[in-house]
Amino acid sequence: MLTEDMTRLCDEIVAMRKMRGTMMTELQHGAKGLTHSVTKLCAHFGRVRATMAKRTKNERLAFLNNLKRTVGTERRETRNDLAGARRAWAGKS
Repeated sequence: MLTEDMTRLCDEIVAMRKMRGTMMTELQHGAKGLTHSVTKLCAHFGRVRATMAKRTKNERLAFLNNLKRTVGTERRETRNDLAGARRAWAGKS
């Protein structure tokens, strides 16, 4: 009876060691898979960020060019209005 219990206990220990070894192997493979997935995700984020940076840079440049044009037009119109007002006040219409 004691021998049978010792044999069963030894078999259980051996089985659990095998299960632990299998579990560790599965965890290592899972970690490698996660590493690969995270690497791909980071690369994707990098590409998306670069694309977004180019797009926003172009949008900012377009906005600034439009703003410069608009401000230039407004300044020219104001300058012409002031010149016309000076002429009117000087009686040189």
